[in-house]
Amino acid sequence: MPKDLHHIVGGAHVPGTSGRFGDVYNPATGEVASRVPLASAEEVDRAVRTAAAAFPGWAATPAPKRAAVMFAMRELVAKNVDKLAELIGREHGKTLADARGSIQRGQDVIEFACGIPHLMKGELSPNVGGDIDVFSIREPLGVVGGITPFNFPIMIPLWMGAMAVACGNAFINKPSERDPSATLFLGDLWKEAGLPDGIWNVVNGDKEAVDALLHHPDVPAISFVGSTAVGEYVYRTGTSHSKRVQAFCGAKNHMIIMPDANMDQAADALMGAGYGSAGERCMAISVAVPVGEKAAEEIVSRLKPRVQALRIGPYNDPVADMGPLITSEAKRRVEGYIVNGVKEGAELLVDGRGASLQGYEKGFFLGGSLFDHVSTDMSIYRDEIFGPVLSVARARDFNDAVRMVNGHEYANGVAIFTQDGDAARAFANQVDVGMIGVNVPIPVPMAFHHFGGSKRSKFGDTQMHGPQSVQFFTKMKTVSARWPSGIRSGAQFTMPTNR
Repeated sequence: MPKDLHHIVGGAHVPGTSGRFGDVYNPATGEVASRVPLASAEEVDRAVRTAAAAFPGWAATPAPKRAAVMFAMRELVAKNVDKLAELIGREHGKTLADARGSIQRGQDVIEFACGIPHLMKGELSPNVGGDIDVFSIREPLGVVGGITPFNFPIMIPLWMGAMAVACGNAFINKPSERDPSATLFLGDLWKEAGLPDGIWNVVNGDKEAVDALLHHPDVPAISFVGSTAVGEYVYRTGTSHSKRVQAFCGAKNHMIIMPDANMDQAADALMGAGYGSAGERCMAISVAVPVGEKAAEEIVSRLKPRVQALRIGPYNDPVADMGPLITSEAKRRVEGYIVNGVKEGAELLVDGRGASLQGYEKGFFLGGSLFDHVSTDMSIYRDEIFGPVLSVARARDFNDAVRMVNGHEYANGVAIFTQDGDAARAFANQVDVGMIGVNVPIPVPMAFHHFGGSKRSKFGDTQMHGPQSVQFFTKMKTVSARWPSGIRSGAQFTMPTNR
């Protein structure tokens, strides 16, 4: 009998009371590993009220003391990285090495949050006129929500939540119901780090829990990572209820290969960026764009044998390049795109369907697939497949490649491989994409910079982590002050100025 998981509310594990549960699978075996409770609106309300009661004390805690909790959390994550990776691999399917890497990127944001006393500093303008001093201060918002995806059950909650609580907010994490165990353990680590009860809460659920957060009057801000369809819904629903919302959504990331590129380096980059984590990354490269026929033939000749040699295996297989997909539904969806690609006229060079491992016959495994001669009207080019499928879409010249990138509705990340600095500079200036890599296939910025796309890859005005995360999770107050020694008699009926 699979065990039942819990929520975390007020620092304690609490069982679900809705009577609704979702199955959590081990993707390598296809077996149900546990059941996750799906919260009702009433359960979400209880979590919000608990967080709201804890918020004033945490908001009043001096920033250096909040930073001390961040330092403690950093050490705990480092100490427990193997256990966290094990929990991720068991429910998500990604390899342990890949899981550890994602945890490190989450830990980077904790390290950035350690600088919260500096990041929360306001501004001062002395004697702007009439002995008046003007200063600004940043204050936390209250109870904020984070709706996080299945593909990064530690990294994304830390990207959102570490900055939210460092700024003095209480945080409610609604993780993916597909792999919640790692996120729940993260909640335990926050308690051990010294975060007060009620400041970090984990409420499992589906659309009912999401809607409860979006409609709740005491949740002024929501951060989201997931698909574009859901992200747009979260953004429009949240903003219609007067919330600030940032929603980071779907992607179709291109990698341009110029004729002068180091083709072996480019092929290696495409392999890791296209097939790592079985393609279940919003920053995965899913379209290779070689410029010119010579570059196309060279890159395809290198890619095909590499894709054929990809090693799939369970998360704890030390030689596996990638693990299974998250669910059987995800596997069927990706297989459907492979079928459509063939129907639409693309050349299927490597077919990853039919992959099976001895002892793991019921696992959700797919091998890597590679298409050539993909055109921009095909579904495998237009849609985010979110699986181990790489499409080669050939460009006639540099301008054709730029038009291809800018013509797509998604604009999360893009990369160019070249040895020509002029081409790289022109590319960075001309493409309308949020994150650009020059000889870097997955250009996810470090924590002290900003993460986020443009066009239909993001809704909202602020980016993830970096200084803009402080802007998102705080509100500004501006104070104009003049003390008695500077007060002059007589009423003033005109607009005050500094003259």
